[in-house]
Amino acid sequence: MTKKILIVGGTGFLGYHLAKKCLERGWKVVSASTNKPKKIRFLAKVKYLILDISKKKNYRKLINYKFDYVVNFGGYVNHSEKRKTYQSHFIGCKNLVDFFLYKNLKSFIQIGSCVEYGNYKSPQKESKSMEIKKLKSIYGKAKLSATTYLLKKFRENKFPCTILRLYLVYGPKQDFNRYIPLVIRGCLENSKFPCSKGNQFRDFLYVDDLVRAIFKCLKNKNSKGEIFNIGSGIPREIKKITLFIQSIIKKGKPDFGKISLRRDEIINLYPSIDKAKKTINWKPHFDFKKSILKTIKYYKKLNVN
Repeated sequence: MTKKILIVGGTGFLGYHLAKKCLERGWKVVSASTNKPKKIRFLAKVKYLILDISKKKNYRKLINYKFDYVVNFGGYVNHSEKRKTYQSHFIGCKNLVDFFLYKNLKSFIQIGSCVEYGNYKSPQKESKSMEIKKLKSIYGKAKLSATTYLLKKFRENKFPCTILRLYLVYGPKQDFNRYIPLVIRGCLENSKFPCSKGNQFRDFLYVDDLVRAIFKCLKNKNSKGEIFNIGSGIPREIKKITLFIQSIIKKGKPDFGKISLRRDEIINLYPSIDKAKKTINWKPHFDFKKSILKTIKYYKKLNVN
């Protein structure tokens, strides 16, 4: 039988890539988002619903649908707006779980975040538990609250949830509010663009590897009630990545040190991915340098230069 999936946040960068792969598998895809998709991320065979998951009354739009899977990418992007951030990332997730609790889902994937670990030393491991009250950001509190609620429902109701804690995902069709697209645009425009000193180490994962991890979790019974770190497991220095992108494009003037680090910024932030390797038989397949080249090629075609 044809699989049916609801992708919350299906108009975004991550949701688009998952939806595209689901369509390639012949699945029926419904997207629930607060906005229509941008032209570059529109997929003709996706059913797009305008739906704010933080408001229960909106769920009547889903009453006539039956899904096998739900993947929740939903959440307000501008974390400086604290109320909307908390409402979308926690209340929205809670509403989704409550709505689907007794609807015989095969799998519910919650997209979590590495910020749920707070200031735990890297490589961060899933066995490390953080108290919600100790997290500084409202985004972190909301994400960890969602994780806590999901795991409670797994224990009490066997709700088939999996939490994926993402690190930095990149690839084609990402908006220009993220590090790698910003650097690529600055170089393509041959402009002088502000950067930090670049001495931070971060983990970067190509978007297709994330999608592979999601498919692994959707069909693996051992993933239910579990948290998995999804990243490359390889820390990379921000300055070196910036200079690598500049060397490929052969243009651009990164102004290192122009942006100050936040007082609470973690210098080394990367995960252990051993649990995902052992439990769901997943590890990254895509080479970092080749994937960056593919990403640059996409933005060149957009004529951003």
